Amino acid sequence: MLDWTVAGPSFLTAAVEWVEAFTIVLAVSLSIGWRAASGAALAALAVLAAMTAATGGVLGLGLDIRWRKQSVEALALPVTSRVLDIACGTGDFLRILRSEGLRPMGLDLSWGMLAANRTGEPVAQADVSALPVADGSVDGITCGYALRNFTDLRSAFSELGRVVRPGGRISLLEVAEPEHALLLMGHRTWFRHVVPVIGGLLSDSAAYRYLPKSTAYLPPTTELRSMLQDAGFSSVNRRALSGGLSQLITATRIGRP
Repeated sequence: MLDWTVAGPSFLTAAVEWVEAFTIVLAVSLSIGWRAASGAALAALAVLAAMTAATGGVLGLGLDIRWRKQSVEALALPVTSRVLDIACGTGDFLRILRSEGLRPMGLDLSWGMLAANRTGEPVAQADVSALPVADGSVDGITCGYALRNFTDLRSAFSELGRVVRPGGRISLLEVAEPEHALLLMGHRTWFRHVVPVIGGLLSDSAAYRYLPKSTAYLPPTTELRSMLQDAGFSSVNRRALSGGLSQLITATRIGRP
């Protein structure tokens, strides 16, 4: 059975965090929108995306950082473990991984994002469908808010299964929709209507019309679980964070370390 847990002690706590998260959802959404743009537009907007991400953590009272730290903690890997951050962007996960004593490396399809990365950690341009990493050579993988952009999730999960050693862990952070009716209504209004308008004023409106559709792109949790199992993972867990604003998917690579 898939373990599905809602984190947070109460609806009130979730509501407060949801209000805090407005700017975080905007920052993440803008980043996703810029990734949806192509060619020169994506490269030119990557630096602006980095600025948005940098200020988002302050304006949102660090809620995004809290989620990322929870994601890293969920890896439960020993110090000095090698961790690959997929779609690393400007390096939010890389900083946290290093601070926890892990050895991170970032990969991203966007050269513009990598150029705006100032973490000092090793990074490389790569597609998740063809990772430039040897079989079973990493202890863990993190990925923040990028699953929706993978054109073939099954192939992406297969690559994760290829490069993670037996007993290794993956921790995938993604946006979600709250289950509570009031939170869901506010979330959908913000994410489906406000963010695309703001993004359209700043850039290519077509890229931001992609955002609401991308929310529905992710398959149901049971299907995600099946895909990860087929890719060689077990102990698949999906946990809702802050009343369902984000979701954390973790799994362990089958086999003895």
